[in-house]
Amino acid sequence: MRTIIIMEEMNKIKKTKQREAILEILKNTKSHPTADEVYQKVRQKIPRISKGTVYRNLKLLTENKEVMKIDTGGTEGRYDARVENHYHFRCESCGKVFDVDVPVDTELDKKVSQKTGFNITHHVLEFRGFCSDCQKKAIISPSGDKNKEEV
Repeated sequence: MRTIIIMEEMNKIKKTKQREAILEILKNTKSHPTADEVYQKVRQKIPRISKGTVYRNLKLLTENKEVMKIDTGGTEGRYDARVENHYHFRCESCGKVFDVDVPVDTELDKKVSQKTGFNITHHVLEFRGFCSDCQKKAIISPSGDKNKEEV
């Protein structure tokens, strides 16, 4: 019994002013900011914080599953305080990432597991297209190509 308590305490990370500020920013935004954007916002509250401190804390919070790092396929990762499995939409024009509030299709996990024999724990799905702001800025053809005409 003692071992379990010690292991649970080892998995918890110490609360610090910097870490709490980072978490607060992530919990109060829906924009899925980059590490640099988090750094810029934290500096408004803690002007002397270093970029390295923000990056280290984001890594620690991600490892501790308090935040999620969204892989952006080669570009800078984005962070999300909503850690349960959910879908995202990425705008092809501005690069912003939005939560998509539709239920996660767990049947898809079962179908793939049955077909492959793999032990599927979850899946990550990202929708792509053009957000409403970018659609207003330019006319988007049905094929997704931007036309040169401005609205």
